[in-house]
Amino acid sequence: MKEMSLNQIAHACGGTYTGPDSLKNREVSGVVIDSRKVEPGYLFIALKGERVDGHSFIPAVFAKGAACVLCEEAPEHPAGPYILVESCLQALKSLAEYYRNTLSIPIVGITGSVGKTSTKEMIAAVLGEKYCVLKTEGNFNNEIGLPLTIFRIREKHEAAVLEMGISDFGEMTRLSRMAKPNICVLTNIGLCHLENLKDRDGILKAKTEMFAEAQPGARIILNGDDDKLITLKESRTPTPCFFGLAPSNDLYGEAIENLGLEGTRCTFVTRAGRFCAHIPIPGRHMVYNALAGVAVGLALDLSLEEIKTGIESLTPVSGRNHLIHMEKWDILDDCYNANPVSMCASLDVLSCALGRKVAILGDMGELGENEKLLHYNVGCHAADADIDAVFLVGTLSEEIGRGIEAKNPSLTFRHFDTKQELITALPLLLSKGDSILVKASHFMEFEEIVAYLKKTGAL
Repeated sequence: MKEMSLNQIAHACGGTYTGPDSLKNREVSGVVIDSRKVEPGYLFIALKGERVDGHSFIPAVFAKGAACVLCEEAPEHPAGPYILVESCLQALKSLAEYYRNTLSIPIVGITGSVGKTSTKEMIAAVLGEKYCVLKTEGNFNNEIGLPLTIFRIREKHEAAVLEMGISDFGEMTRLSRMAKPNICVLTNIGLCHLENLKDRDGILKAKTEMFAEAQPGARIILNGDDDKLITLKESRTPTPCFFGLAPSNDLYGEAIENLGLEGTRCTFVTRAGRFCAHIPIPGRHMVYNALAGVAVGLALDLSLEEIKTGIESLTPVSGRNHLIHMEKWDILDDCYNANPVSMCASLDVLSCALGRKVAILGDMGELGENEKLLHYNVGCHAADADIDAVFLVGTLSEEIGRGIEAKNPSLTFRHFDTKQELITALPLLLSKGDSILVKASHFMEFEEIVAYLKKTGAL
């Protein structure tokens, strides 16, 4: 990482340095909270978690060559320098903010109710045609994951694409204060985290907290087809760049051709010109992700040819519309997470497939007091989708079945109380040539179902 001495670290997080004065100007080469990831020269931050207290690993990290430890309690027999702070979590965030302010590269911040990860992957693929890009990995998009991602930015990186996820008011302010994005991208305002944010207006308010802590004059890129985001058209300076399918947007997609589970072909119309590209991941929503990639690419001076190549080079992330070809069937692995909007979008993707289309769906979490109705509405959407069978797991997913039964009782569906009951029944439920969507909230651990389908999908 860029130069950051122990003295600077102590100052940045308001801590007290204890150790030899001769080591105060020693620079750390990395920052981690996981003792297993400590390397010589690293700073270890001893977070207190629900199950594990990082302070218990202090002797071990010094033995592995840690340059310093940041802690809330003074170690009994420290084998190296340490910095004492009131809160390791707050120190982690303060240190990330300090480190971000030493960076001159453009940082793209991405949020929204649905599509953050796939949009992040698309933007990183586009920018990767011109720049060395760091992007958020996995679910490192919260108040612990984001600072750790920022610390991964090295001298070689020329741009960073950071995903920012929230579930309550004030979180985006704190995330944006650390990331200080030069470009803010909002994918949409849907139905998620309703327990705290209550409704779509609350979600809009929480997501747009990003703007207040962004870099002065930051560019704002919004989905202009979203009825909530378009209301920001007259209230922001500089004026946001809007993307979508409507020609009234600053850049838009047209002549969309469905290629089944192999993706979509689309013509992109911009003020710099127009071009056609193959989006290799299926689903109409991927056109929106690609449009966001086009907008960011143009903002960072990529040519249309570079943007086209970046779109077409996109590869799926496991658990996010990841198409797995097996000899018996195709698996659409989208089991990383789910909310009503993304669930319906994935059903629409499945409807693009050729042959028999099967959806394996589970419960969605964090939907608040209307959770049963929102599951029921997903069932109504499934009933209208061009699919052949739905198999459900979980308590709330019974409401999906009720929606199907009310809207289209001829659609084949069955409900199972547990994953194991479903897995036991699958040999009799599936046929060679099926296209199978697997989707639920992460706590349902539907990766087990994907693993079974992969194991049994070979002839």
